[in-house]
Amino acid sequence: MSIFKFKQFEVDQKGCAMKINTDGVLLGAIVTHPSPKRILDIGTGTGVIALMLAQRFPDAVIDAVEIDKQAAETAGRNFQSSVFSERLSISHTAIEQYNHPEKFDLIVSNPPFFVNDLKNEEVRKGIARHAGEDFFSLLVEKSNWLLADDGQIWLILPVKQADEVICIASQYNLSLAARINIHSDENKPTFRQIICLKKGTTLLIESDFNIYESLKEHTQEYKALLKDFFLAY
Repeated sequence: MSIFKFKQFEVDQKGCAMKINTDGVLLGAIVTHPSPKRILDIGTGTGVIALMLAQRFPDAVIDAVEIDKQAAETAGRNFQSSVFSERLSISHTAIEQYNHPEKFDLIVSNPPFFVNDLKNEEVRKGIARHAGEDFFSLLVEKSNWLLADDGQIWLILPVKQADEVICIASQYNLSLAARINIHSDENKPTFRQIICLKKGTTLLIESDFNIYESLKEHTQEYKALLKDFFLAY
């Protein structure tokens, strides 16, 4: 199904190598910030995270960056057809080439994370899912440069890649402020981590989040998190 309907907006996924997935909607719903005025979504894909943040933070202006031309065009159409269109914009470029005159209060990304894995035969899906050797270093370096002094960077990653990003971030005086360990259910190990990075030193807040109560039955915390977005809740 090409069009995914949310409570306050619709997302057409046509032309996007990577479709709407649990990682993206979890990040869009979990990110916290007291009052961001300018938000950057790196690798926006369909634009779903940017749209979720536009709904959650009505005073924020959201810029999105997408390297894939078709995905950028689709995200642009999704932005224009939404009630948040005046606060959303898309740039078709690699994050390394992206520049902005203002710094961002909040930077988010559901980035590609299969470093050195076998490349997907579909080239565009490969770009969306696979990261080159220095991708995370470039992502952290550029995010740090674009981030306001009191800003926050939020990412969702597998555990191994999250550890790598935390290590790289320390080289830029970025500290781990929050880590949310995502589990399929309470008996399964962590398979994703949502991490928050801030400039300077900060206390770490760590928590766990379970997606399923039982087979195909989401936990109450999952339903509560996404009730403002999903029609099913």
